[in-house]
Amino acid sequence: MSRKRILVVDDEVYMLHILEFSLHMEGMEVISAASGQEALQKIAEEPPDLIILDVLMPEMDGYEVCRRLKQEESTRSIPIVFLTAKDSRKDRTFGLDLGADAYITKPFSPQTLVDTITELLEDVHHDGSEAVGM
Repeated sequence: MSRKRILVVDDEVYMLHILEFSLHMEGMEVISAASGQEALQKIAEEPPDLIILDVLMPEMDGYEVCRRLKQEESTRSIPIVFLTAKDSRKDRTFGLDLGADAYITKPFSPQTLVDTITELLEDVHHDGSEAVGM
């Protein structure tokens, strides 16, 4: 099985470094973006297997990035995990209603994040739609 490409989107450089390190240790290839606009550009160039997306970012928040990705046929099936400090029930419901596959609040357990990513990537593989050519 090839290494999974994970796009991490967060405007905090420190958070990007933590996530890059943690996911590399799990054998994943990590691409990072510091803004929603940069994320959309990288996704258009080479779609990742999964996206970890912060909500609170300047210019374009994570909710808008998610909304745009879920509207496009070419990116609709990419799993999205919100990783955010926005921890109210209303925020969680809004994020999931937009189409996110998981919503994890900061501070978070790196193991919980890894477990969530692993589960989502296995679901994509097992549903057959993404497993073609494997």
